[in-house]
Amino acid sequence: MVARREISAWRPRVPGVVEVFHAHYTEYAYPMHVHEAWTLLIVDDGAVRYDLDRHEHGTPHDTVSLLPPYVPHNGSPVTEHGFRKRVLYLDLSRLDESLIGPAVDGPDLRDPLLRLRVGQLHTALAEPGDEFEAESRLTLVAERLRGRLRPRLVEEARPDRTLAHRLRELLDARLVDGVSLDEAARLLHAHPAHLVRAFGGAFGIAPHQYLMSRRVDHARRLLLDGQPPGEVAAATGFYDQSHLTRHFKRLVGVPPGRYARTGRQR
Repeated sequence: MVARREISAWRPRVPGVVEVFHAHYTEYAYPMHVHEAWTLLIVDDGAVRYDLDRHEHGTPHDTVSLLPPYVPHNGSPVTEHGFRKRVLYLDLSRLDESLIGPAVDGPDLRDPLLRLRVGQLHTALAEPGDEFEAESRLTLVAERLRGRLRPRLVEEARPDRTLAHRLRELLDARLVDGVSLDEAARLLHAHPAHLVRAFGGAFGIAPHQYLMSRRVDHARRLLLDGQPPGEVAAATGFYDQSHLTRHFKRLVGVPPGRYARTGRQR
């Protein structure tokens, strides 16, 4: 079997994310090492065995593993077919040092919802322009991790329709320029996780979904006015034309160029 060492790594523009790392290894084994950041790991194919604090652990397919900073660990494939993994390295602004002890005691979390949310977060982090979505998803992932490691630290958020409406007004005002979740939380004097939950509870849609829906609506009007897609992308807050196209197709069903042509034909 040919040894594989395929990797992809980047640093997104999302506060708290030090690095995104995707890898497919077959015969490679990590020696003992440490990171200064939290290691949030999911395995999409195969499995990894590793030692952490002199105890052996593993990563079956449905597990989310959280390895704490400064604690030595290694890693190796369980079978000759190796493993395919996705990793986020998070700084201490997302998960503080008080969680290191609980993470050492129980680094492997069997939690289907958390596993789903981490996968969705990776998808958002892979696309330039989706930083607001990634920040929102990361906030909920970090909250759930804290809840699993220290349940008493997480209090259930109460519905807050006033806060939700204030966030909607802010998103409407910053439709083109955008706003980060941290900035919105500072402006509205609310915790980011409470902000996301209040918005979803009030309107049945996540803040990032609302923002993208509004931008696509704005883009539709400009396209029917005859503006080319490249100009429309810049005018409606998208990262570039491909970013507009991806979200436009998701919400409208056709790419923006085709949508505009139907308007000209009429």
